[in-house]
Amino acid sequence: MPTDKLENRPSVNQMPPTEAKSDDIIGKLPYRMAFAGGWIDQPFISRLNPKPPGSMVVVAIEPICRFMDRCGMGTSTRKVAATLWGDKIPARPPKELVRELYVAENQDRDDPSGSQDMVGLIYPGVSRIDYDFAYERGYFPVHVESNHDPEVATWLERVIHMVPIAQRPAGYHPLGEQKLDRDWIRRLGQTGKDCFEAIVAKDITALGASMTECMSCWQTILPNTVSHPTITIDLVGIMNFYQSRYAGAMYSGCGGGYLYVVSDEPVPGGFKVKVKNK
Repeated sequence: MPTDKLENRPSVNQMPPTEAKSDDIIGKLPYRMAFAGGWIDQPFISRLNPKPPGSMVVVAIEPICRFMDRCGMGTSTRKVAATLWGDKIPARPPKELVRELYVAENQDRDDPSGSQDMVGLIYPGVSRIDYDFAYERGYFPVHVESNHDPEVATWLERVIHMVPIAQRPAGYHPLGEQKLDRDWIRRLGQTGKDCFEAIVAKDITALGASMTECMSCWQTILPNTVSHPTITIDLVGIMNFYQSRYAGAMYSGCGGGYLYVVSDEPVPGGFKVKVKNK
């Protein structure tokens, strides 16, 4: 090769960098957000619901970043799914996949996770999950209603802001104190219905109200979801601050995690997510 052509070739340092993608590091499986109604997927809760079915809302989201573990984002379920299926959810009936993943994660566990974790990862879009203890003892939903409207997804991406707070601390357990009042459990199951209707209607006020009401139910039924000797930050105070200034707010899981803040305005410290709609 002539030396003049060699001299004109770019050096290694001048070569354009290979584009990096986040899923090269964190994988392509979705995460999931759990909104109002959480805990109704647990049979010890749903069996006391005087007005079944009770509902909760889950939303599949794209892996835009590595979400923290122990924060109510379904990370442990996602790891089990990766072990089972690799980097892609199989093209099989979702109901069948939910059961397969549930069994794989909960074998030999004294406190099994609820099946909403599996539904949220496997069903795309925004889903309302209905639980009735009379159906399979409450372990699996009696019905899943999913919405894949791209306008609804775009709206939700705009009004939900995730504010990182803190991971659940070591030694934390949310079930030490239980006040399983039937009327409050009915109200919990209703928050999921209200939440789904608000999202489909793109009603920011109703969405915020459903999340705030859900947190009131958590504080009443399972007080350790927001207050526990191992929790060293004021989760209630932080939550009240955001609830008083925006349409509503709730934690991503028990013991903290992220705070979901509902707002048409930017939220300091918050970031956005992308709904996985297909």
